[in-house]
Amino acid sequence: MFTADGKPSDDDPREHGPSLGDERTTLVEALRTARLTLEMKCEGLDAEQMARRSVEPSTMSLLGMVRHLAEVERSTFRTMMAGQDVPRLFVSDTNRDGDFDDAVADAKLVEEAWDAWRAEVDFSTRYVAEAPSLDVTGDDPLNQHGSGGGAMSLREALVGMVWEYGRHMGHVDLLRERIDGRIGQ
Repeated sequence: MFTADGKPSDDDPREHGPSLGDERTTLVEALRTARLTLEMKCEGLDAEQMARRSVEPSTMSLLGMVRHLAEVERSTFRTMMAGQDVPRLFVSDTNRDGDFDDAVADAKLVEEAWDAWRAEVDFSTRYVAEAPSLDVTGDDPLNQHGSGGGAMSLREALVGMVWEYGRHMGHVDLLRERIDGRIGQ
């Protein structure tokens, strides 16, 4: 965001982050700002607005997006990179689109989605900060993260997460605009 005279605004938490950083700093900052964009786009919405679908037949909603990104954070950092055997949050073998399909207008579901997303972001942030290098690898045997079905470096995982958020922030922009006309950010 910019002020009327073209200078960066002080009220946008995505501004004034690290610049001219090394590779890890650059990737972490890109992911941090994408995550903040999701939060900013959902700010001030009630459960009905968060669960409002885009257009038929899509089940995409902002709530579904929060749930989906919590799943992606979890599968990338807990499961693939850290090797944890943890259950999925919102999807299953019998409900592969549960992150979106089950995203209904319920304040408790919205709170649970944000809590899950924040817990996964916190884990991811700690994992990346504590990793000795971006060359640390995780196993992606089913090629769920684009590894080709094998090892994937933390570097590749971070690039993949930046791409995943970037891909979905366009959807988030359109979903928010449909709710109340808000554009920008």
